[in-house]
Amino acid sequence: MSAVRSGGVWCALLVGLAGPAWADFSALVVLEPSARKEGLMLSRSALEAGLAKATGQAAKASTSEDLTDALRSTRSAGHDLFIGPPQVVASALGHGYELVGAGEADEQYVLVGAAALANAGQLKKTGRLYLPQQDSIYTYMARGMLTANGLSFKDLQQVQYARYPQAGLTAISLHQAEATVVPLADWTLWTQANPGVAKVLATSGPVPAGLSVAIKKELPADVRAKVGKWLLSSAASFGMKPVVPRADVSAFKRVAELGSFTPTALPGATLVDLAAVKKLMAEGAVVVDTRNEKEFQAKHIPGAVWVPYHEKSLKDVAYDPSVDDFAGLAKLNKSAPTIFHCNGAECWKSYKASKAAMAAGFAKVYWFRGGMPAWEQGSAP
Repeated sequence: MSAVRSGGVWCALLVGLAGPAWADFSALVVLEPSARKEGLMLSRSALEAGLAKATGQAAKASTSEDLTDALRSTRSAGHDLFIGPPQVVASALGHGYELVGAGEADEQYVLVGAAALANAGQLKKTGRLYLPQQDSIYTYMARGMLTANGLSFKDLQQVQYARYPQAGLTAISLHQAEATVVPLADWTLWTQANPGVAKVLATSGPVPAGLSVAIKKELPADVRAKVGKWLLSSAASFGMKPVVPRADVSAFKRVAELGSFTPTALPGATLVDLAAVKKLMAEGAVVVDTRNEKEFQAKHIPGAVWVPYHEKSLKDVAYDPSVDDFAGLAKLNKSAPTIFHCNGAECWKSYKASKAAMAAGFAKVYWFRGGMPAWEQGSAP
């Protein structure tokens, strides 16, 4: 199993499986930058001991505060179990996992702006938005609330990413930012202590709070049942807040759509589905895999060429390509029909690679938005 780079907080999981094919069960606990206190309360020894007793098997566990790497791991099925915030679990649910349960009741987020702003629309062009990592739940909610108000990140003067989401309110009070996103409960407490400094510009719909759990569907049914039963009954034994069953996954789907989906069209390129990709390949088109080397080595479309797109820019139509690295594009033949793909609709690398190819003068650019998941599942993007 692949491992996601560990963060500073250790908490992790989990459990081995019945049968030699599942001898090394892998799990990842993912923490938001704002959840460090929650992470410190988790006991790794108690967690692993409890799971070992429940299953009779060993476990491989890791933890991460790098949300981008964690999301990448959900797309490549890098672990058997994910325990994490809603956007991580939402991504896992879209890539071969099922929901075990959610850790807390739903919560809402608010887009908070400086008191002088009349509405969210006044953030256009001059607004500075303070957020944690671009793959944090705060960023997902910001994107959704801005979209609801007819705005995109590209309409703002600046989007500043930092490690501490609570500091966004302080940044507004010090005139270092015009807006930030925080949970509604945090805002309520802060504004009581700091009246008149800021105001709510928009409020999100409810999303799952705290840590939720997703397990790989292809695991044996008895293994999934044992792991699920133990987590639902014994999460508190290792310091995690209780996990409760949740049949409705619509809230997780809404979270995924808020922050990670690529556009459904790309002017100048041809959007293609699985059938079109196979037809173009039979006619000699080049398929370019823009994922990282580890993902390519694990699985790829037969005959695909590996040309990684090294992404540091925003996952947004207004991304800055100058901070990215796609030097490998120069090795490709501009005159050949070229299909770019990556890890599906949430992965922006192939979208950006397609735009780079068009800018470089490629004659025929095709974008396989469904990417590797669509190829494996035999479905359209």
